Amino acid sequence: MSNLTLDKAPTVDTPSAGAPLRQPRLPRWTPLGLAALSAALGTGVGLLAGLESRIQWGLIAALLFVALNFVLTKAVEGTRQAKDRLATSLVWVCFLLAVVPLLSLLWETVNRGVTVLDGSFLTHSMNGVITIQPGGGAYHALIGTLQQIGLATAIAAPIGLLTAIYLVEYGTGRLAKAITFFVDVMTGIPSIVAGLFVLAFWIIYLDMGYSGFAGAMSLAILMMPIVVRSTEEMLKLVPNELREASLALGIPKWRTILKVVLPTSIGGITTGVMLAVARIAGETAPIMLLVFGAASINNNPFNGAQSSLPYYVYEQWKLGNEASYDRAWAAALLLIAFIMVLNLLARGIAAWKAPKSGR
Repeated sequence: MSNLTLDKAPTVDTPSAGAPLRQPRLPRWTPLGLAALSAALGTGVGLLAGLESRIQWGLIAALLFVALNFVLTKAVEGTRQAKDRLATSLVWVCFLLAVVPLLSLLWETVNRGVTVLDGSFLTHSMNGVITIQPGGGAYHALIGTLQQIGLATAIAAPIGLLTAIYLVEYGTGRLAKAITFFVDVMTGIPSIVAGLFVLAFWIIYLDMGYSGFAGAMSLAILMMPIVVRSTEEMLKLVPNELREASLALGIPKWRTILKVVLPTSIGGITTGVMLAVARIAGETAPIMLLVFGAASINNNPFNGAQSSLPYYVYEQWKLGNEASYDRAWAAALLLIAFIMVLNLLARGIAAWKAPKSGR
């Protein structure tokens, strides 16, 4: 009988009694502790170096936080975890660098704008008010802003929506490429160019005069490419199976677009239109050229000069006295609140329409 040789089983290194079973980890509170330590060190370095700007202190603290986090993690957890912490730290630092100026701007506007923002400011105009004295309000500018934005939306939203439908559902060939090219060009057009175009054609050539409608036309030019682009992207997200199922039942294409495609994407389309409205709400250059500003209330946007909130802020700040500065800050706060309401309304409509579009 042949001899059977049995191979030796591989030996497994068993950890010694004192060896740790897991890699060492830093406590969860380490980033917060390092952030506090970095803030203290950044303040101390700034004071010792004679730096007066707190922004410089913050930048020094941010650099110290990234460096200390990387060194400490590498010493305890290893190089791989240190690289991961380094990337995470850089993301958080960049996020704070983006948010802090925004919060600072919002705080400054709220702090200085609430001094005169009350019921009287919202219900009175500047007609007959001495600019160097307190008083007056932005009612005429608020009315002008609402009318001009409403007219601009009434012009740009239907044209932008129909253009996007053509590009997605029908557009092929050179015409579609040309439209896409010009929409891309219009997306980056400066607002002053749109104002100069309407000024040359509507006011100088046709001699129609300054009015809120002239300003609305320039705002519509700025708003239109945003509506086209956002609507186009929303229509592309609609599954082709929905279109094919509707067409297979013998429903015409125009009715399929009206009853299937648009209801499915109405939430995103509405959000895009609201964001376009928020984009044009703070434009000042076209309003300065075309609307020309007015101290009294003008409820007719088709006749005569008319004010708006961006122009009112510019006008009051240009006067250069304490009372006008307060009114400018209050109007700026009112404009920010108006844009914030539009964004919240867009998000609410999108959230409300989302469940229905998924049925």
